[in-house]
Amino acid sequence: MSSDQMTVGELLAATVPMARTLDLEFLETTAERAVVRLPDQAAFHNHVGGPHAGAMFTLGESASGAIVLAAFGDQLSRAVPLVVKAEIGYKKLAMGVITATASVDRPVAEVIAELDEGGRPEIPVTVVFTREDGAVTGEMTNVWTLRLNA
Repeated sequence: MSSDQMTVGELLAATVPMARTLDLEFLETTAERAVVRLPDQAAFHNHVGGPHAGAMFTLGESASGAIVLAAFGDQLSRAVPLVVKAEIGYKKLAMGVITATASVDRPVAEVIAELDEGGRPEIPVTVVFTREDGAVTGEMTNVWTLRLNA
């Protein structure tokens, strides 16, 4: 990558205002895995002192978006990625710094083949939220699609 090209994390931070608002840190963004960290910030705490559910949702959606861009960024000239649905479950109290790790649950080549056939493929992405002590605090599934440009 040349010095004038942005990483996926830099691109998202530059173009998605909520990612900047929450000061999300894009630690890893590859086609296999995206890791995004939400710093512990009192301004985004809930009534028990942990990150607000809305901040957690944004963290997970941002991690899923990062992996979709990393995996399918070469398709952006002909298709736009869009979230079509999301589900989140909270398992343990999230406190302090929270990390979201995303993975694509469908082979990239299969998705591109469906797009090549004129379809609108769905791309399930699983996100796991962890505290600094390694405890899993929640899980999220986002389903993305690639919509062909008109």
